[in-house]
Amino acid sequence: MATQWETRMTNQKNERALLLGIDFGTARTAVMSSRRHKGLLQTVVGYPRDVIGVKLLNRTLVVGDEAIEKRSFLDLYHPVADGLLKEANDKDWDAAREILQQAIALSEPRAGERICGIIGVPARATATNRRQLLQLTEGLLDLCLVVSEPFMVAYGLSRLLNTMIVDVGAGTIDLCAMKGSVPAADSQLSILKGGNYIDRLLETAIRDAYAGVQIDRYLARQLKEQHAFVGAPTEAVLVHLRVHGKPMALDVTEAMRMTCETIVPDIVEAIKSLLLSFAPECQAEALANIVLAGGGSRIRGLGALLEQHLREYGDVHVTMVADPEYGGAYGALKLAMELPTDYWSQIGEVIGD
Repeated sequence: MATQWETRMTNQKNERALLLGIDFGTARTAVMSSRRHKGLLQTVVGYPRDVIGVKLLNRTLVVGDEAIEKRSFLDLYHPVADGLLKEANDKDWDAAREILQQAIALSEPRAGERICGIIGVPARATATNRRQLLQLTEGLLDLCLVVSEPFMVAYGLSRLLNTMIVDVGAGTIDLCAMKGSVPAADSQLSILKGGNYIDRLLETAIRDAYAGVQIDRYLARQLKEQHAFVGAPTEAVLVHLRVHGKPMALDVTEAMRMTCETIVPDIVEAIKSLLLSFAPECQAEALANIVLAGGGSRIRGLGALLEQHLREYGDVHVTMVADPEYGGAYGALKLAMELPTDYWSQIGEVIGD
């Protein structure tokens, strides 16, 4: 362990650096800084298809919400799939760097300032996945550490003992069993379903229910984010879409419920599996401390439905993080500020100095 003098000197070095917590997600990228800046952007880059698009934009690319809004004349690149960087082509790599660069810019770094960041990865990301993300940060961050996304959430909440984190993201659902130490591989699980999976199913379900309806995955995501629920509906979900070009009010209640509930069995089975990794005397406490995080935690009724499915295991209590969009970034920033940078390599893989 470091002496008090070593820790004090390292913390002073931390104070002279800009520290960042970054959640580089499949759908959205969130960043928080040690100077209290925070920002959120969609993880997408749009490139004009031709010179007309360049003229309309007055630039050669656009990032985030604006790319979605202007997608009719752009080629969109989503460089993160299932929580991991794509390796399809150079354009995906360039798009990923552009998003990361803009996320860092949201924190307003000063000229010549040392920038140190902690970035989240899916719970069971391989060593290759982690190294790929570290390589992406070269030239953008002076020091970078990658850690498990659900661990970041747990650290931010100070829920480090006998707690299960269920991080429902767009690409994956990541679960982590916190037992008072940095979680090992056998204490974490990733499910390759999440918000994007629901979006695809919802788009298909609405198309099947209404012939001629005009909907794409971006509209499906928008509807999901506004109306997602599981369990018995409290009211009908009526949405306005065009059918054969005509605006119509459509009832998508059953399509919404059915598609959102598709992730529930996988989450239940993953919780059951992780429960067995706790000592028997700790399992009751762990069941009483299940925390939902990520954008998918906003699905109405999800916590109650999970409690219902796990009832035979005892008293189950599921809560939701207060700020799902920034839960991971906040935890990463908190870790960056509390752990001297000299010790980041004890948590995970690091690049830079």
